[in-house]
Amino acid sequence: MKLKIFFLTAIAAVLIFGESCKKSFERANEDPNSPATVTPSTLLPTVEVALAYTQGGDISRFSGLYDQQLFSSAQQTGAYYNYVVTDQDFDSPWGNMYTSVLQNDKTLMNLADSFSNNEYSGISRILMAYSLQLLVDNWGKVPYSQALAALNGGTFTPAYDNDQALYDTIVSLINVGTVQLNNADAGALTPGADDAIYGGHATKWIKLGHAIKARLYIHQSKNNAAMATNALAQLDSAFTDNRDNAVYVFGATETTASPVYQFNEQRGYIDYPSSTLAFFLDSLSDPRYNIYLDSTYGDINEDGIGHFYGDDTGHVEFITYDELLFMRSEAILRTSGDLVGAKVWYDSAIVTSMKKLGLDTSQYNNYVLVNSGLPSTVDSSIAQVSFQEYLALFSNPEVFTLWRRTGSPALVPTAGTNGIPRRYLYPNSEVTLNAANTPASTSFTPKIFWDH
Repeated sequence: MKLKIFFLTAIAAVLIFGESCKKSFERANEDPNSPATVTPSTLLPTVEVALAYTQGGDISRFSGLYDQQLFSSAQQTGAYYNYVVTDQDFDSPWGNMYTSVLQNDKTLMNLADSFSNNEYSGISRILMAYSLQLLVDNWGKVPYSQALAALNGGTFTPAYDNDQALYDTIVSLINVGTVQLNNADAGALTPGADDAIYGGHATKWIKLGHAIKARLYIHQSKNNAAMATNALAQLDSAFTDNRDNAVYVFGATETTASPVYQFNEQRGYIDYPSSTLAFFLDSLSDPRYNIYLDSTYGDINEDGIGHFYGDDTGHVEFITYDELLFMRSEAILRTSGDLVGAKVWYDSAIVTSMKKLGLDTSQYNNYVLVNSGLPSTVDSSIAQVSFQEYLALFSNPEVFTLWRRTGSPALVPTAGTNGIPRRYLYPNSEVTLNAANTPASTSFTPKIFWDH
């Protein structure tokens, strides 16, 4: 799906593809009425909207079809739902992540560092960390250490970095970014309205950094209590309520509309109320059903998605407080097996999810009472926590990771004999242009390093 013009213009203004044309050509094309350089206040919203659009579009769609939060029986999405994919299907999300997100973010980082604009420097690293985590969790080994060298005239055929080592790289990015955001001298230029996620609030970006690290550790916590302990430590410094949620909200016009709205308007073929998720919600009389879904099929293209995520002003959620509460409950179970302690955070996570969506106590009290409490064993309790997290994180690609690492809920494959895909394919652009470095892969192998 092509990106609409609402951020293409901004991206075109700042996109860097390496060494550009010769200086004589550059001089001949100088526009005296256009600035020769970009500013952090131009680059930051470009990166944020590109990340939100790519995650909320292709990445959420592939993940949602695999983890059965979505359903389709027609056209390309129907094929994807039955695991019929080719490497060409992943050209768009991969290309958008590298070209529109990572390259622009690296440019922001370099520019901010050059002028000691420390708040922008810190934010750029937190955004890089989140973006890199998204890539690793869906593709495994990916180019990074050499991938952005083209900005300085480096290689266009980068090596692939080890996925587990990249998790260490993400932690390092966050650590450096946190130091910069804590710097008493924020710099001559500081973000404000140009920061669509947090409005330039450095403390919230620091909390997001801790939330990302908690994710990394909980991903590695299966049969590893030390990693769960690390997650708990990071959660102590992360979000404290829904006001800390890292969310991008799109605009109320056709040219600034959310990726879900645009996809449904232009192509559709996602049948939201026919999904496995919808079945779970309906069977539990879950009050979120009518937030996520429109069972009258009265949305833009009669696909059956609710307003909160499906409208032109739809939400794309990166990390939210309810996820962190579920994470804390799971981490307690994996470290101490404390069923009573884990229950407190589990119950709170369900309530927080309801509040995030604007529901009040009269709408969710009965649901919480019925679903409160955990089973009598640690393993079954982890499965229950994961199931409720699956219900809470609608359209977030983190659900695909959650399902792969916990096996909850117990999903039935829609086709084939190999089970449900465990990863994305490397794109045709890499297979063709960077063949010497691109690892062989299928939709099932190799698994991401934490997937065992």
